[in-house]
Amino acid sequence: MQQESWMKKLVLMDEVLGRIMSNDTVVVGMAAAQPQGFLSSLHGIRERVLNVKVISCLLLRDYPFLADVGADTDAPFRMESWYFGNSERELYKKGLVSFIPNNLHNAGREKIQAEPINVFVGTATPPDSHGFMSLSLCLVYEKDMIENADLVVLEINENLPRTFGDTQVHVDDVDLLVQNNAPLLTVPAVQATDIEQCIGENIAQLIDDGATLQIGIGGIPNAIMKFLSGKKHLGIHTEMITDGIVDLVKAGVIDNTQKTLHKGKIVGTFAMGGEALYEFIDENVGVELLRGSYVNDPYVVAQNDHMVSINTSLQVDLTGQVCSESIGYRHYTGTGGQLDMHRGATLSRGGKGIIAMRSSVKNDEISTIVPMLSPGSFVSVPRQDTDYIVTEYGVAHLKGKSVRERALALIAIAHPKFRESLSLEAKKLGVL
Repeated sequence: MQQESWMKKLVLMDEVLGRIMSNDTVVVGMAAAQPQGFLSSLHGIRERVLNVKVISCLLLRDYPFLADVGADTDAPFRMESWYFGNSERELYKKGLVSFIPNNLHNAGREKIQAEPINVFVGTATPPDSHGFMSLSLCLVYEKDMIENADLVVLEINENLPRTFGDTQVHVDDVDLLVQNNAPLLTVPAVQATDIEQCIGENIAQLIDDGATLQIGIGGIPNAIMKFLSGKKHLGIHTEMITDGIVDLVKAGVIDNTQKTLHKGKIVGTFAMGGEALYEFIDENVGVELLRGSYVNDPYVVAQNDHMVSINTSLQVDLTGQVCSESIGYRHYTGTGGQLDMHRGATLSRGGKGIIAMRSSVKNDEISTIVPMLSPGSFVSVPRQDTDYIVTEYGVAHLKGKSVRERALALIAIAHPKFRESLSLEAKKLGVL
């Protein structure tokens, strides 16, 4: 494809901003795929628009337009989010962003069904000689939006890795292109604490050779990776591809040879981490990014034999209800794909759904295993779905167990400081 063909769609950011009108709904790319140029410039239209709804997911930067977000339709911008990053979390404290309840595999499709999407702004690599761009770092809902939004804008960034799977989009399928060679958004690796190391070791004992894993990011996942160094023939089917996966591929632990689905391939729906991760996935045919509606569909996940899903939580009650997204009434993150992957793993032949958590927080002043969830808590994994709960003190297998058996198992892995009080409260509630 001649460069002149796609250059006809290349415009300045001012023209993109000029297409945003009052009362528009604008969806932006997720996480490391967020359009930094557009979001950094959006405040420039605050004087001429009202009630522009911006829908985000895991913002990784602060942007000037956030200062003009309001709770009412007379503000220049309103905000909704599928999953809170730090920026959305700060807005939420002020009552200026509304969470969209969702399971990741349905997030985009449900929003498309709920209201018209006037504008989608995402990111992509420069077109190749055939006119195809790669959406690069995220495919959670981006391609669904491209196919359904009234106006599709992509920021072309030559720093983005070219990834494979279902990431390809032709220039004929977008309306406007804008150049913005911004540095890639990276997330520094979190060093695991001693407690997280213990949790990681406990979880690693549940993972057999040949298992297929979904694993996230943070101290506990990083600790798990360390204790997987002696495993063999692991595979990856995950929503998020992270730095730790790269390390295990290089160590020969992950080779994807025993996967039931997409044998030989690392499968994910977005990638987020450091420069080494982005270099690893660039032009790597062994890595496929596929739509969130596919990767996180529990019935797709379940097609992987010996699927193991590993997620973290904030609180669990003695019946097995898991809260991973709020602290009481205060919303903190989001469901993401936790329930998707957990359900898929427990439906898998030989699969396991694992919820990892510290036994206590605030210098051992607060137990994360509680008689009842804090008032206002949102249930992320219903008790009928909960499989394994793991703390630094051990493993509680809850699937198929009675409420009494669950309570005993959970008290046994609670922080010792709280075990007696938990038993007393359980008896008051008639659980024990």
